[in-house]
Amino acid sequence: MSVTAPRPGARQLQDLLPAAADVDAVTLHVGDLEAMTAYYRDALGLVVVDEGAGLRRLGRGRTVVLVLRHTPGLPRPARTQAGLFHTAILFATESDLAAAVASAARHPLSRYVGSADHLVSSAFYFTDPEGNGIELYHDRDRSTWQWRDGQVQMDTLYLDPQAFLRRHLTEAAAGGLAAAPAQVGHVHLQVGDVDAAHGFYVDALGFETTARLPGALFVSAGGYHHHIAVNTWNSRGAGPRASTLGLGAVTVTVPARADLDAVADRMRHRGVEVADDGRSLTLHDPWRNEVTLALAQAV
Repeated sequence: MSVTAPRPGARQLQDLLPAAADVDAVTLHVGDLEAMTAYYRDALGLVVVDEGAGLRRLGRGRTVVLVLRHTPGLPRPARTQAGLFHTAILFATESDLAAAVASAARHPLSRYVGSADHLVSSAFYFTDPEGNGIELYHDRDRSTWQWRDGQVQMDTLYLDPQAFLRRHLTEAAAGGLAAAPAQVGHVHLQVGDVDAAHGFYVDALGFETTARLPGALFVSAGGYHHHIAVNTWNSRGAGPRASTLGLGAVTVTVPARADLDAVADRMRHRGVEVADDGRSLTLHDPWRNEVTLALAQAV
């Protein structure tokens, strides 16, 4: 039997992000802007939504998924340092997901990492040409998600990629990949300590914990399985990030200015520096991973 996501208990509603909070585009520092633009266009069917000097915004229609910022001369991050684990791109249907997986798998610069049935979703993992992790996934209906003691039940079960493609890949989906809806569903980060991450992302930023596994924490707003995940699987004990290619910023959207003010108050109360330009806040977690909190209509 499915169980409805729990409502906030001990925490006061004013200490939480609103249920409508969501993740938005992820910014990546890239060394080769043209090559990375071509990869995300050809492998995943993303299109250039708009561009500026040294900047490309890629996505579908008006929905931006990735912002590629040309930052030549930076080294690639070490596997053990804090930063991006993967950007997770959410597809509306299993056929759209299958089309994206097939396209990514055919691209010569993709590295296929694996696939998994997470109970709440079906997911496939790749690495882009500059080493950034990518998850391509589709959510199962929320009515099927199981909650126990305030935690959503997730797992990592075997998912046969060939069987998935045989079942779900259609000519129509493959031919319409560039028109299929897609958005950032969640972002998974590498950090140095899960408890410190809880202090930032839950206690200060205002997400709710949805699952805690060995070396990992999953948090969300509005009862989603997770908008942000953090882990220490490769990065336990990591300190603040050096300047590297890879993660530039994670964007979280909220509906109202009052939501920005509430986050700013919580952060300042905890001694976290906040930059406020009137439309968005810029924050850094304990590992210097940048988080932008923006009004949804301003993104």
